[in-house]
Amino acid sequence: MLLDTDETARRAIAVDPALVLEGSTPRLIDEWQLEPTIWNHVRRAVDDRGARGQFILTGSAVPADDVTRHSGAGRITRLRMRPMSLFESGHSSGTVSLKGLLDAVPASAADPRLEIGDLIERICVGGWPALVSLDSKDAMLTLRGYVDEIARADMSRVDGVRRDPERVSRLLRSLARNVATYVAVTTLAADVEGPDESLDDNTAHRYLDALDRLMVTENQPAWAPHLRSKASFRRSVKRHFVDPSLAVAALGATPDRLKADLNLTGFLFESLVVRDLRVYAQAAGANVLQYRDNTGLEVDAIVETRDGRWGAFEIKLGAGSVDEGASSLLRFARKVDTSKSGKPSVLAVIVGNGYGYVRPDGVAVAPIGALGP
Repeated sequence: MLLDTDETARRAIAVDPALVLEGSTPRLIDEWQLEPTIWNHVRRAVDDRGARGQFILTGSAVPADDVTRHSGAGRITRLRMRPMSLFESGHSSGTVSLKGLLDAVPASAADPRLEIGDLIERICVGGWPALVSLDSKDAMLTLRGYVDEIARADMSRVDGVRRDPERVSRLLRSLARNVATYVAVTTLAADVEGPDESLDDNTAHRYLDALDRLMVTENQPAWAPHLRSKASFRRSVKRHFVDPSLAVAALGATPDRLKADLNLTGFLFESLVVRDLRVYAQAAGANVLQYRDNTGLEVDAIVETRDGRWGAFEIKLGAGSVDEGASSLLRFARKVDTSKSGKPSVLAVIVGNGYGYVRPDGVAVAPIGALGP
C-alpha cells in the first residue's frame, strides 16, 4: 500500500484505520508518516493478533515524536534503511570483512584496481538502487533534481513549517562544502545568510533537524573512551549526507571538477567509506563513531559493538598516506586506557586502492573495493 499515491487508502484511514490493515501479511504500508495515526492502530493490531511479522512500515521521513503515540516498544522494531554499499552494488569484493576485523581476523586482499576515476564515479552516482547502474551523467541529473525538490518542498512538508527554498539550498551547499568535517552550526548559519537577511543559530538547528528527519543527513557522533592522558575529547559531531552523491549534487560538481580538486574528493571519499562502514556495522550490531581531542588528534571512524569491542579506522584516498594514517592510529591507541575501554580489535587504514594486508606495526590496510560486511 502506497500512501503517497493511494488517495483511497488515505481516506480509509481517516474513516477507519483498521480497513487498511486487513489483507495478507506481512502487509507493507509505504510512506506511513503521511498518516501517522496508523502507528497506534498497527500496535493495537499486533497486540490483538499475537503474531510476529504482521506489518512493514516504510517511509522517507521520520515524523515528530508525539506524546499520544505509544513508542511501540516490544511490538515494533525500527530498522534504518541506508543506500547500497559498494559490496551491495557489486563494486567491492567483500574480501576484508568488517565483522572479521572486529573479530581480530587479519586483513588480506588482492588489489581491487579501483582507480581514482572509478572512485569518483561511485561518489557521484551513490548507492541508490534505481541509479547504481547508470553512468554518472544520468545519475547526477536525477540527484540534482532530488536536491532541488528537498529545498523546494520536502523541507516544508516534513513538519508543516514553511522554509525559504533558497535558504535551504544555501544550507545544503554549505554542508556539502564542509562534508566530513566538524563545521559548527554558527558557520553554517552564516553561510545561509543572504544580503538582507540573517539566520540565528536556533533556526539553523531546526533546519538541520528537518534534514535529519528527511534522512538526507546523518551526523557521526563522538566516541568517549577512557584516556590515560589528560587530553579531553570533543563531543562535536562530524557532518555527513546519508550518501556523498547528495553533496556532489548540492554543489553542482562534476567528475572532472572532483579530479581537479582532490582535497574535496578526499572528504567525499571519507564520507563514502563512512556510509559503507555504517551499512556493515549495522549488520554486525555496531555503531560508527569518531574521535577528536583538544590536542588535535583525530580518528576518522571508531566502530564499537554492543559488547564493547572496538576498532579504529583512518580513511585515506591515496595509498601514499598510509604511513600517516597508521602513525595517527598508533598514537591514539597509546592514549586509550585499555584497562577500562579494552584493547582495540583492529587498527586499520582504509584506502582507495592497493592491497589488503597487515603492516609490521600491526596496523591493517584495507582497500575500500575489498571491504565488506
